[in-house]
Amino acid sequence: MWPVIGQDRAITVFQRSLEKGTLAHAYLLVGLPHVGKMTLALNLAQAVNCEATEPPCGQCDSCRRIAQGSHADVQVIGLGGNGSLSEARPQAEIGIAQIREIQHSASLPPFEGRYRVYIIDGAEQLSIEAANCLLKTLEEPAAGVIFVLLTVNDRLLPATVVSRCLRLELFPLATAETEAALSRYWGVEPNKARLLSRLCRGCLGWAVSAAVDDGLLRRRAERLERIRSIINTDYEERFAYAAELVTQFGQSRGQVWEVLDLWLSWWRDLLLVKVGVSDSVENLDMLDELVDGAKGYSLAQIDDFIKSIRAAKEQLLLNASPRLVMEVLMLSIPKGER
Repeated sequence: MWPVIGQDRAITVFQRSLEKGTLAHAYLLVGLPHVGKMTLALNLAQAVNCEATEPPCGQCDSCRRIAQGSHADVQVIGLGGNGSLSEARPQAEIGIAQIREIQHSASLPPFEGRYRVYIIDGAEQLSIEAANCLLKTLEEPAAGVIFVLLTVNDRLLPATVVSRCLRLELFPLATAETEAALSRYWGVEPNKARLLSRLCRGCLGWAVSAAVDDGLLRRRAERLERIRSIINTDYEERFAYAAELVTQFGQSRGQVWEVLDLWLSWWRDLLLVKVGVSDSVENLDMLDELVDGAKGYSLAQIDDFIKSIRAAKEQLLLNASPRLVMEVLMLSIPKGER
């Protein structure tokens, strides 16, 4: 059973390859955070090592050990090092030493299963040296070894690495599909399921996490409150906030991406309210505040600032100075009309 919801195309590719014995030696799964990339990669690892007649069964010893992160032939490589994600330690990039380590183990036969599976989480964070080292392995694949690269943006990977992989894109789920899944499979009550299906933007993994961990919604509320307060402050406070984001960016880029996505979500909702389609807003629980906030800006002001946020995200991807990007963004916040 493939428990990933809404990724039928990718699952079909894997199933047909298993049936025909034509598995690729390397796959590239591309999609937004929490869209299901890691779940699908682990499912593939289960399927190629499953002991049942219809893999992945999820019940055999091999499937259970992979799900628990204790299978000797399945390894996750990322910013937390090689091995379990629970062993994470701060890193700026995936280094060449990590890739050399898996190069060595990939040359050995599987220890307890049929395939060795290496899952590289956040492949766009490979250093140049690590990417080049990985390329050599992908060009001369060993039998019984499968690499699965997970990335949010494959444009940040060397084209030579991308060309050695079978690329599969995972798309966000429709809002209605997400809401139905939350209610049916996780028993989330209707109002909360409706809210989470909007906030997750089609990434079911985040919605499920938020359904069981109220801390995610609390952090979102705190960030939104800070965003709304910064909008109405002077330049000194805005620049202080920009400095905070720059410091955060040096420690955890993911957290800053989340903040910028929240900025984008808020101003996109203001735009929707302004044009009279309030039913489509993401921040459904803040509708009254959105209606009130939209009154203070023209449509052109909102649209221009949305473009500024998107430009800031693009510039950070291109390794522009985080301080300069954040300060320019703060200067771009439109002045309300009241």
